[in-house]
Amino acid sequence: MKPQMITGLLMHNFFKHRGVLIGLLLSLVAVIFPGASVAETPVLTGVIERDALRVGMSADQPPFTFRSRMGSVVGFDVELAQAMAIAMNLELKIVEIPFGELLVALDQGRIDMVMSGVAITPQRASKVTFIGPYTLSAKSLLTTARVKQADISTAEFNHSEVRVVALENSTSALFVEQNLPEASLYAIKYYSEGIEELLSGKIDAMVADIPILKLAMLRNPEAGLGIIEPPIAVEPIGIAIPGNDAQFANLVRNFLTAFEKTGLTSALRKRWLENDDWIAAAAVPTDK
Repeated sequence: MKPQMITGLLMHNFFKHRGVLIGLLLSLVAVIFPGASVAETPVLTGVIERDALRVGMSADQPPFTFRSRMGSVVGFDVELAQAMAIAMNLELKIVEIPFGELLVALDQGRIDMVMSGVAITPQRASKVTFIGPYTLSAKSLLTTARVKQADISTAEFNHSEVRVVALENSTSALFVEQNLPEASLYAIKYYSEGIEELLSGKIDAMVADIPILKLAMLRNPEAGLGIIEPPIAVEPIGIAIPGNDAQFANLVRNFLTAFEKTGLTSALRKRWLENDDWIAAAAVPTDK
């Protein structure tokens, strides 16, 4: 996948400042760890040799990354990854991996970075390097029988008879373990599994990012789904890269800073996070 498809406004804004970014890249090559050997920059060396940037995404986390009705992978993180690849003058290769397996794939060297609505946590930061945050994300709890957009405490779900589903290896699953220890937690690979189990009555609630829960409500208007308000957590979202390449980390960090200063990141937040226009483009999920 060539990184050529960013919306007109964002593309114009990016190329307007591309000279600045190219200058930044050249300066980074000259001044960051000038004496470092190839062996000390394994990720950056691999990226240059492949002439491609491999970005891991789940394609199951709207509006950060999801599959459109046309079959392509779109979203906030997709367009941010496109901008990153353009800045590095590389081909973008989006590698679809279930969310719970993304950081494992990063550790195994199958991808160069993860951009998939990944929340920055101390536990994850002990294993990878995070660049950012570049935005925030809020999560809540979706249920059928107990609430309907009601302002209640999540403590009411902390009961041995309550069954809660969350994405495996996610901060949503961690939230359930820490805040609803009496409830039964069921881990899933894809959100479509959780929605199906919620609608069938096999589980009582699902914890996930609010856009995902809103999309489920809109797709199932007759199911009586409701979201607990206000959000139960707000998390910083960042880019995860291997922790063994300081030069690559500085390169990504400086480009992300440049995107923020030129207004590209702000435009992406407005396009994908500040309105629900993306919902019309989302494909109905299917089991994988």
